This record gives sequence, structure tokens and C-alpha cells, in this order.
Amino acid sequence: MAVRSALILQLTSLTLTILLLAVSGEFFKPFNVSYDHRALIIDGKRRMLISAGVHYPRATPEMWPNIIEKSKEGGADVIQSYVFWNGHEPTKGQYNFDGRYDLVKFIRLVGSSGLYLHLRIGPYVCAEWNFGGFPLWLRDVPGIEFRTDNAPFKEEMERFVKKIVDLLRFEKLFSWQGGPVIMLQVENEYGNIESSFGKRGQKYIKWAAEMALGLGAGVPWVMCQQKDAPTTIINSCNGYYCDGFQPNSPSKPIFWTENWDGWFTSWGERTPHRPVEDLAFSVARFFQRKGSFQNYYMYFGGTNFGRTAGGPFYITSYDYDSPIDEYGLLREPKWGHLKDLHTALKLCEPALVSADSPQYIKLGSKQEAHVYHMNSQTDELERLEHGSLRSCSAFLANIDERNAASVKFNGRTYNLPPWSVSILPDCQNVVFNTAKVTAQTSINLLEFYALTPFSSNISLKLHSMRQNELSKSFSSWMTVKEPVGIWSDKSFTVKGILEHLNVTKDSSDYLWYLTRIHVSSDDISFWKERNVSPTVTIDSVRDVFRVLVNGKIAGSAIGQWVKIVQPVQFVEGYNDLLLLSETVGLQNSGAFIEKDGAGIRGRIKLTGLKNGDIDLSQSLWTYQVGLKGEFLKFYSLEENEKADWTDLSVDAIPSPFTWYKAYFSSPDGTDPVAINLGSMGKGQAWVNGHHIGRYWTVVAPKDGCTKKCDYRGAYNSGKCATNCGRPTQSWYHVPRSWLKESNNLLVLFEEMGGNPLEIVVKLYSTGVVCGQVSESNYPPLMKLSADGEILLSGTNPEMFLHCDDGHVISSIEFASYGTPQGSCKEFSRGRCHSTNSLSVVSQACLGKNSCTVEVSNSAFGGDPCRSIVKTLAVEARCSSTSSTRLSA
Repeated sequence: MAVRSALILQLTSLTLTILLLAVSGEFFKPFNVSYDHRALIIDGKRRMLISAGVHYPRATPEMWPNIIEKSKEGGADVIQSYVFWNGHEPTKGQYNFDGRYDLVKFIRLVGSSGLYLHLRIGPYVCAEWNFGGFPLWLRDVPGIEFRTDNAPFKEEMERFVKKIVDLLRFEKLFSWQGGPVIMLQVENEYGNIESSFGKRGQKYIKWAAEMALGLGAGVPWVMCQQKDAPTTIINSCNGYYCDGFQPNSPSKPIFWTENWDGWFTSWGERTPHRPVEDLAFSVARFFQRKGSFQNYYMYFGGTNFGRTAGGPFYITSYDYDSPIDEYGLLREPKWGHLKDLHTALKLCEPALVSADSPQYIKLGSKQEAHVYHMNSQTDELERLEHGSLRSCSAFLANIDERNAASVKFNGRTYNLPPWSVSILPDCQNVVFNTAKVTAQTSINLLEFYALTPFSSNISLKLHSMRQNELSKSFSSWMTVKEPVGIWSDKSFTVKGILEHLNVTKDSSDYLWYLTRIHVSSDDISFWKERNVSPTVTIDSVRDVFRVLVNGKIAGSAIGQWVKIVQPVQFVEGYNDLLLLSETVGLQNSGAFIEKDGAGIRGRIKLTGLKNGDIDLSQSLWTYQVGLKGEFLKFYSLEENEKADWTDLSVDAIPSPFTWYKAYFSSPDGTDPVAINLGSMGKGQAWVNGHHIGRYWTVVAPKDGCTKKCDYRGAYNSGKCATNCGRPTQSWYHVPRSWLKESNNLLVLFEEMGGNPLEIVVKLYSTGVVCGQVSESNYPPLMKLSADGEILLSGTNPEMFLHCDDGHVISSIEFASYGTPQGSCKEFSRGRCHSTNSLSVVSQACLGKNSCTVEVSNSAFGGDPCRSIVKTLAVEARCSSTSSTRLSA
């Protein structure tokens, strides 16, 4: 009774504390953060920390709470994000902290979830973000050189970093104020380019460290990929593997700021995929070898809305093969397997934080153990708090890329799959192996479909809809032509070629160059007699460049500083030579990006004339920035009606430089929404005035993908690639918060010619879930810890299946306990099969959002085949509980 009363008093005190913290604006009781050679020290205690990379502008504020909560559920302790200077200060001195750039709101949501925040101010971010996060106006500051010992740059950089630190302090967001911010970063991967600047680079990095520390943030600062980081700054590792990383001082802990769990995608390229077995292996190896802070880059990748994608040529999706996909849904088995890994690591944390270094034991030529013992001086109360069995934790690694191994450790035999780590929180029992995946596999579908919940005999119908049925998603389409060339009284004429960004200031992707060329009758005769054509030659252009003569496209080029040799057809008299330069994301990495520029480099010549070549570089050129439709805001709800729209006929011939619009109703339910622009060419799209990004139907190479991915061995971005021979991106995310119930305005600017009549809007959800769990797998980790001890006796492996929120398991397509063959969507029965398989799984799962099925003979009414290790394989379908949808 006394114990119960004490517990009630503790709970009451805790409730009052939470209420007081909420009223005061604090998320935690104020605490200090420091570090030693082993780990970050939070409120006086070392911590082993898992961090989830989430970039707030790559999602809407309405998405943030769900993403943060799923990160926490997945085992994250920390959220990590960059700060995006060009989003916060698009015009010098004019700041934006609204909408997707509401940094304070994002941090408060992190804090309210009970997570910490690592904020990477930079202010250079790379991040495959336009211009590396720098505002374009920065390159126009007189005398500026980026990221070196340059007074104008340092002045602007310090002003912005101070702005952010002061904002955090004012909003009481630092840990010592009760906020979630435990760590900051200055600069970003500068070590990759430092040698380009020589001694000026070395001076700059020392200045950056002193400047950051001088701001009095009161939390540690990090520099990633910076071997010469000053002693007052933690230097950290970025890469696919960081288990061999050592900081530049024995007084610093081992931090991994970017574990690349996928890779970004470029237009016309394959889609990278990193198998979760290898990802888990890299994380386990990192903590095995004294690592203490690890961040997934990215845990949620999101979307490059608007023109924020960097490059050149990075696609609108920034999905990154992350545990939480672009739409905010869990990517399985990546999310679930990593969640199990994080649970196992947390079981080891008491020993990991206590030991200054592990005991190393060689178990074989490519097998090794690292053993962590709680320090003998550890306070006895803390030892009791964490359980006596966990005073010792061990990692057993097999780094052989091909062969499994059997090893002896602590008097026991352990079987280690190739390229794997087994985790033993008590130095005896394996609770997790990085190569043994028991988390479900989810297949996400983009479709309308109709399913009646709770029925056991319903399957997804994937019948193709006729084109006229597809087009019913939209009202009738309307169109208006974009003027080709000069359309504004703000155009101007000068002698010579101007650099693209100096003219556009990145206010638009597009810059028109126009000059007029007179062709004589002698030239026409000269070409006819010799059966030749004149040629426009340009030394170097980027990213997309088009040559037009008298309003018609003569040719185009795509690439980064490529040469153009384009034959043209002139008529007698005056001819308009029109050039269109298009950026597809500004350079975001490397040294001297302020000097990289866009448009044209070198000379423009017209060759093949009777009287010799003409150097057009010295001609008069008229410049026009952007599109008329852009500047008149054809895409906006308020201004679009002012355009001269006409109805688009069903037999209209697709044409370039055309605007299209139509209205559509929002799909029922709460599932994420996507739009298929695969029938279009290249351009940009808006929904209700929100810029959803650039689109481009360019196809990836047909080769370079493998049907089955082998996780074993060191990963690189070309290994396990997918999507060969298909458009790099066809589907584009339309956030729910940008939609109304009906009359949603979709506006497209099409550069090349495409067919909007085939565009469809669809719902995106997890439609298929599969599980495959063996008797030999480990029991579920959440059931292994109770009162600080590890409980193994009497527990069996379990299969856990789940659908998205608002969805239930509506049918079981396959179930077999025995020796099933194949993989998800290709399962088949083996020689051994329990006849109760379907009924047992159906009873446990049908009509439920999630379910658990024990993998044991007793659960299936007996042993279907003795002396054989059995496996349970299940394929199930999920459907929405809130709407009826028609499959497509």
C-alpha cells in the first residue's frame, strides 16, 4: 500500500511538472548539454543517441506532427535538420519564417513530442537544395567569395547565423532554457573542398568556429567532414559507413551526422535503393566500435516543392529511400527493421555509456566481438535501475561478404550470417541480427480502388480504365499559349552576352536571348548550291538550352557546360534568332559555386555564310526574363481567370510553350494524394497556387538494375538501383493541406508538348503487406525487456502486420505455416503446410489495423512436419475504412 501511495504521489508530481512546463513554454526541465571522449552528456548522463534527419521545408506544417511521431515511434531520440538560408531570407534583410519555413513551430513540435533537436545552421547546407541553401542575392555582394577567408562573406554569414541563434534564444528553445535544441552545426562538409582555398580555407574554418562559439548558444557545436576542426568543435563523419571514423582529438566523441540510407535521384537516372540489411549492419557496426551519435540522412526525405531542387538535374522527389517515404508513409521493412535495431541498442545503452572502451575479441579471420562492461565504479542504484543482466553487452560481427560463420563466445556457439552483426544486450542472448529481417514488407499503391472492409474474399482490382474515364478526374481542360520570346516592356537590349543568373536573379528558370540576323539572296543561293545550312555554334551552355528561328524550335541541348553546334534554316530578309536558357536547379556543391553561373559561356558564332562567319557574341541582344504566365500568375487562384483561356479539344496536337488548366475534386478520405504527369513533357505544375515542383518525363537507362538485390558487401549509390527503362519520376506529391473539397485548380506550363488529357489524380496508400517469419527468428524485442531485465524464456517469434492509419486488413491473399516458397506477392506453398494457416491468420488479422500472429506449432494446432524449421508467410491487403475507391 505504501508503494502504491508513493507511486500515486510520483505520478501527481509528474503531472503537475508537465503542466507547469507547458504553461512556461518549456518542453523539458532545463538541462545542460556537454560531451566527453565517449558521448554527448545530457543532464549529467552520457547518452547513445539515434537521430532522424527531417527537413522542415520538404513537407508541409500539417505533415510535421505525423512525421515527428513516426520518427519517435521508430526509435529516434533526436530530429536533425538544416536551416535553409535562401528560404528564410529570399531578399536581403527581409525574413520569412512562415508556412514551410516556420522554424520555430517545427522545433516546438519536436520538443512537444519529447525529442531533442540537432540544428545544422551551416549556413551552407548542400542538401541537393537550390544553390546549396545560399540566397542568390549573396553572389551580388561586392567583392564576395563564398566559404573562405573573405570579409564580405564572413560578415553576411555571421549575420545570418547570429539571427538564427538569437531567434532560438528568444523563443527559449535551447536545452538550458527547457527547449529541445541540444546541438548546433556550423559549416557543412567543408573538408571536402578546403584544399581549394589553401591557407585562406584554414583561416576561415578557425574563424567559423570562433564566431559560432562567440554567439553564446550554450550547447555543443559540430563540424562534419572537418578533420582540422578546432578543439572546441566536435568533428563528425558523413558517409555510408563510419565505424572506422576517429575524431581529431581523443577528448571528442565519435559522431555520425549523415548515414546515407539511400541517395538522391537525377532526371534521366535510375532510382537508388539501399537494402535495410546493409543499413542496419552499418549502424550496429558504428555503435559496436565506440560510436555514440548516429543520424539517418534522411529518415524522411520529402519533396523539393517549387524550384528548391538543386543540381543541376535533381528531381522533384527527395524520397531518398528513407524509412518514412515522401508522402509520410512508413517504408517497410526499412522502418520496422531499424526500429527493432534501435530497441536492441537501447537495451545495451547502460553498458555502452558506462564503458570508456570495449573489450575486443577476435573470433575468426573476419569475425570479431566487442564487449562493453559496466564500470565497476558505476553507482549501485543505476546498476539496479538498468538490471543486473545488462551490466555486460556484446556485438558479434561477421564482416565476410559471402560466407556465414559459426563462432564461440562466452562458452556458447553463435551462427552469424555474412555481413551482419548480432547484438547481445546481456552478453549471452542474441536479440537482433542485422541480416535477419522479420519486419513486414509493404507495397504502396497509387490508385483508386473499392474494397468492402472485413471481407475475406476480396482482392484488389487493378483493371485499366479507359482514357475517357481517367479524364473524368478533371473538368474540361483549357489552354493558353505562352508568347515565344520577348513579351514585356521590361525587356532590355545590350551589346554582348550576359550571364544568365546576373539577369534573372533566379526569379525564373527561363531567360530568352533575341537577336536579328539579315540574310541576303546571295546567302540563300550559296546554301542551295552547296546543299548546306548555316550553323549556330555556342562554346558552352547549361542546363537545358533551346535554339529557335522565327519562332520555331531548331534544336536543343541538355547538359552541364556542353557545346552546341546547331544547323538552322533562315529565310531571305530579317530572321529572329531566339535562344532560351533554362536552369534545372542551381549548383549546390563544390568550391566556387558563386562563380559557376548558368546560361552561356564563351562565344556564339554563326558559320556558313557566303561572306564568312559572324561573331554574334558582339551583336545586340534583347533579354527577357521568365514567362509571361509566370509574372501574370496564371497559376494563382486570384489571377488565373485574367488569362485568355480557351477550351482544349480532345484531338488537339500537343504543342510546346503552352499553359493548361483544369479543376478537380479532392479524393475522399485522408490518404496522401499524387498526380501522374507521365503524359507530359517538361515543365512546372501548380495546385491552388502552390508550386508542386518541376516535372520532366525523361527515361532512365534500360540497364543497370538487378532483379534481386544482394545486401552483402559495401554499398554504393549504383548498387541495387531500380526503375530502369522507366521515367525517372511520373508521380508528384500534392499535400492534402493544399487541397479543397472541390474545384482544385491544377495549372501546368508545358515546354515540350504533352497530353494533359491523360493526367490522373490518385490516392497513395499501403495496399499490400507481407510477412515472412521463421521459428528460428528472435522473439519480438518489445517483449524482451521488463523491469530492466531481459526475458527470453517462454517467448516465441511473432509476425506483426499493420496497415496505414485509417486502414484495415481486408483480405488474406496467402497464408502458409510450414515451408512456403518465394517472396511478397510471389508466395507459394511448399511440401509442408498447415491446413489451419489461413483460418488462424484470418481470425487474428481481418478487420484490424494491425495484428500479431505467433509463429509456433501450438498457434497452428500442431506440428505439420516434424524435424523441419517452419516459416509463416502471409500476404494481406489493406483498405480504407473511410471511403470507397475504384481501382485503376
